[in-house]
Amino acid sequence: MAKRRPARVPRTATGKQAGPDVLASAERQARAGMKERTEEGHLLAGRNPPSRGHETRHSGAVQLIEDAIRDLPPMTEDEKLLQKIGPRIDFTRTDPWRVLRIMSEFIEGFDTLAGVTRGVSIFGSARTGPDDPQYAAARETARLLAEAGYSIITGAGPGIMEAANRGAREGRGHSVGCNIELPFEQGANPYVDTLINFRYFFVRKTMFIKYSDAFVIFPGGYGTLDELFEALTLIQTGKIYRFPVILFGRRYWAGLVRWLQSRALLEKKISAGDLDLMLLTDDPAEAAAAVVAAHSSAHPDRRTVTEGAEAADRMAVVRAR
Repeated sequence: MAKRRPARVPRTATGKQAGPDVLASAERQARAGMKERTEEGHLLAGRNPPSRGHETRHSGAVQLIEDAIRDLPPMTEDEKLLQKIGPRIDFTRTDPWRVLRIMSEFIEGFDTLAGVTRGVSIFGSARTGPDDPQYAAARETARLLAEAGYSIITGAGPGIMEAANRGAREGRGHSVGCNIELPFEQGANPYVDTLINFRYFFVRKTMFIKYSDAFVIFPGGYGTLDELFEALTLIQTGKIYRFPVILFGRRYWAGLVRWLQSRALLEKKISAGDLDLMLLTDDPAEAAAAVVAAHSSAHPDRRTVTEGAEAADRMAVVRAR
């Protein structure tokens, strides 16, 4: 009888043996790292991070959707929503009640951003300081897009987000910030004109997609990658159309692109066309021009397609009557 080999223990990406203690430690370090990066972005811009003490904002931004987020306990609403809840609990703490709160967030977001007819979301690291070349590039890209008539939408934080909102101001465009509730107070940069605070990541992500005609992705971490692959998936599955996804910083993204080519494409997990959904550049003018060109072409964008479908639906109702 063959001797059974001892079961191999899975390891983390850094080679540690996986286990509850390792996972718990990794989660704590990940949260601490995110807080550190966000605070560093504010400090590099010469501001005291809101998580280290309350700071009054002087940007003149319109704050909407639960300004009382600052007074919430450390547990976030996303965390509460994803927890399993027992049957004996007050209704105001149940999932059906949260559905109403989620609905109100969608309504407020749609109502506030309804006037954004052309928008570009710009993503990137909160840790990027004003002296970083990527900060200057994001600022210039946003300025050019604002001058071309686009609203600039960011996550409202420091770093690349601040640079983009700042560029929008300099280009005399509409500067939008979609802030998210975190276990620590992230705070908004002072260049946001319209600030919306969200409890739920998926509501906020819907706003980025719905009111944007393109994504410009600067070097960043997990959150940036999340937005990148969400957009690519929606394009790949035909949910959105004529939607440029621009990776800014060829050197930073080169490793990811090489992996997609050598692994995902080679093993037929994606197709060659999927790689061409991403545009790479190091030039703000080139990035802005790609956005403008994509939506001044003769092909219908997703809004035209949606409007056509809605018109067809209305005609079907009329005929049925």
